[in-house]
Amino acid sequence: MVKVKICGITNLKDARQAIDAGATFIGFNFYKRSPRYLSPSAAKRIIQRLPKKVKAVGVFVNETEDKMLTIARHIRLSHVQLHGEESPETVARLQRTLPVIKAIRVRKSFSTSELVCYKSVSAFLLDGFDRRRRGGSGKSFRWNIARRAKRAGHIFLAGGLSPANVGDAIRSARPYAVDVCSGVEAKPGKKDPVAVSNFMRAVRAAQKTV
Repeated sequence: MVKVKICGITNLKDARQAIDAGATFIGFNFYKRSPRYLSPSAAKRIIQRLPKKVKAVGVFVNETEDKMLTIARHIRLSHVQLHGEESPETVARLQRTLPVIKAIRVRKSFSTSELVCYKSVSAFLLDGFDRRRRGGSGKSFRWNIARRAKRAGHIFLAGGLSPANVGDAIRSARPYAVDVCSGVEAKPGKKDPVAVSNFMRAVRAAQKTV
């Protein structure tokens, strides 16, 4: 079964709607330059009121290891997702403490060989490339790239996904999980419950055909 991560959660209502719709992972963005930034203390208040089965993912960009681990312990994150230029050594050290999702922005020159040095990670998140934004840009890439990348490990497919195209994306890439942010938003940081429901419905329909 393809799992779903809904990222850029900023409030309890959106978190609960995502979970009720069937999301396995919910993402909290701790990158201060993001329009979906949420403080760790605010994220903790949300996480404390969610079912224990929910996997809370903290999104970081070039943050120090100590700070990421401190936040993860304090608010009980299940995973950290790294969207910066974190070294393979940093990733490997973090992975010893909790699961790491390493995000890779897919440029035109992308090769699956770029993933080899991060062999210790729990999963890769392949996202569309944008020069200014670290995720949530709505930029997509060719999904067959993600299908080839599965040889390196679990793949979270992201980048420009929406209720209209996630079915085709799943059938093309057959990923471990799909990740959506802007594709189910009413505005940055606020989810559209109808879009979230439609996204999950499209995921379930696509699963029946792969």
